[in-house]
Order: sequence, then C-alpha cells, then structure tokens
Amino acid sequence: MTRSFVVGLLGSAVCAAAQAHVTLETREAPAGANYKAILRVPHGCNGSPTVALRVKIPEGVVGVKPMPKPGWNIEIKKDKYAKAHQTDEGAKVIEGVTEVDWTGGKIPDGYYDEFVFRAFIGADLPPGKPVYFPVVQECEKGVNRWIEIPPEGKSSHDFPEPAPALMVTPKK
Repeated sequence: MTRSFVVGLLGSAVCAAAQAHVTLETREAPAGANYKAILRVPHGCNGSPTVALRVKIPEGVVGVKPMPKPGWNIEIKKDKYAKAHQTDEGAKVIEGVTEVDWTGGKIPDGYYDEFVFRAFIGADLPPGKPVYFPVVQECEKGVNRWIEIPPEGKSSHDFPEPAPALMVTPKK
C-alpha cells in the first residue's frame, strides 16, 4: 500500500467516526422562528439495534410537537419552564414539553433512521450561541448518551458523545 492510500484510509475512518453520533440535520435556525428538528441516528450501540430514543428539549424551545413514527410509541413529558416564553402565536407559556421519548420500535445497527419534531425557537434566545438537545439512545444491549455539552471555549468535537447542537441565528 502506498503512504497516501493509508493516510486516506485513516482520514476516512476519522471522518466516519466523527459522523457516527446523533446529529440534527438542520444545524442553524433563527430566533423567533418555527423549526423542524430532524434527529439523525446513524447506528445502534456496538452492533445492537436501537429500541428507544429520548431527547431533552432545551429552555427557550417551545411548542414542541413530535411527528408520529410508524411502529414507535411517543411519550411527551411536560414541566414548568425557568421563565415565561412566547410561542409562535404570541402567547406566553410557563410550561410545556421538556422531553420527547420514542420507544417500542427497532432499528437494526446497520440501518439509519430519523426522528422528527416541530418546535418554536424562542425570540429571546441569543443569536450566535448554540442550544443543545441531549439525546439518550437505548439499544437492546447498551446505551449511547449523546449528552455532553461543551463549556465555553470548547467544541463538540472535543467530546466522544456530544449532544446535538442547534446554532441560533439572528431573528429574521
């Protein structure tokens, strides 16, 4: 093997590993706008099929409505917010969906799938700062906890199990 071929293989392996976590398809959204979140699940847990996906909804993201997924059950958990937030219809809300759980289905390890919900990105979320959607991926054997949130000055790339991030952009 040539040196450049080996370097290319190693680079491909690193890129594949970097893409091997749960991510959001659309990674930017303006404050004060509706957002369709598509969580991409590229694999199971060390060869084991995915049987549940649980996502925590960050403060400031309101009006969450999950999309039904054939063969899966959906449970939403509600709680009080730290402060009142405005919805896309202008109403003030003090509580809402704080977690969405999909259970009862099965995605073999060698397959890819997506989980979808709609939400409103609060107008008071600061542009230029990410919000994180921690995800727990449960499998028949094992679990992946995509929950690591980088502190200021660090990147998601610095962690083995980063939470999916959405960069909030200026209001349109």
